Amino acid sequence: MNMRKARNLFYILLATVVLAGCSSQKGTSSNEENTEPAGERIVATTVALTEIMDALEIDLVGIPSSYKDLPKRYTDVQEVGNPMSPDMEMLLSLKPTEILSVTTLKYDLQEMFDERDIDMTYVNLESIDAMHSEILHLGEKYDREKQAKAIVDQFEEKVAEIHKLSEGKAQPTVLILLGIPGSYLVATEHSYIGDLVKRSGGKNVITGEKVEFLSSNTEYLQQAKPDIILRASHGMPEQVIQMFDDEFKSNDVWQHFEAVKNDRVYDLDELLFGTTGSLAAVEALGELQKMLYPN
Repeated sequence: MNMRKARNLFYILLATVVLAGCSSQKGTSSNEENTEPAGERIVATTVALTEIMDALEIDLVGIPSSYKDLPKRYTDVQEVGNPMSPDMEMLLSLKPTEILSVTTLKYDLQEMFDERDIDMTYVNLESIDAMHSEILHLGEKYDREKQAKAIVDQFEEKVAEIHKLSEGKAQPTVLILLGIPGSYLVATEHSYIGDLVKRSGGKNVITGEKVEFLSSNTEYLQQAKPDIILRASHGMPEQVIQMFDDEFKSNDVWQHFEAVKNDRVYDLDELLFGTTGSLAAVEALGELQKMLYPN
């Protein structure tokens, strides 16, 4: 399978899991207080964007339906459905002045919004730098520069702290596996998690690639001799962890990895390590630092 097909297949499979895993849990009444910036009526259609808007202290009139806990600020805000298949009639009834989604979903969403002549704002959360740039832009747009700068500064302070702690230590090599039930790929340094690993002082064993994900070849990966293996799961973490456990037991090749022999295989918390950026990045850096530099 070529790399583009592998990447597309993974996103299709991931989308299926996300759709299956999301459900409505919040009330259906809209926010009674109309304190949006300059009278704006903003809808955030993903969890990460909802959390960012909360950190920026911006009210919303619509939020995504999700199995994840959303900020208390939006307890009584109207849900608009799954990020990949929002309720279009509900969206229109809210009379939004801006609807926010993420660039990784643009291909899936654009046609249905074009058919209804609805303008969308796609926010790039595909890397740390892109996310910070978007946060600063939102802060400027909605008069929340102070809050936006505080978010970015907090992350940079954490990176500086990690660099100080790892100074003079050997840089560990890292293999990142990203999976959903029945399938997994290898994440390069261009993926969001790969970006976090790099900023945490780790060296991805997969280099020289331009894509975010590659199909797996265990024999090749063994030759890369990673010091550490990180296993990320999304959508159905318990099932994915079990899949990885079964794979590592049934496929003898894994037993020859030094990372496995040295018990340096770690399962990443789905709430901290997503496929795109989120405000959990600061906490994620802290967790990675413990894995990469335990002493």
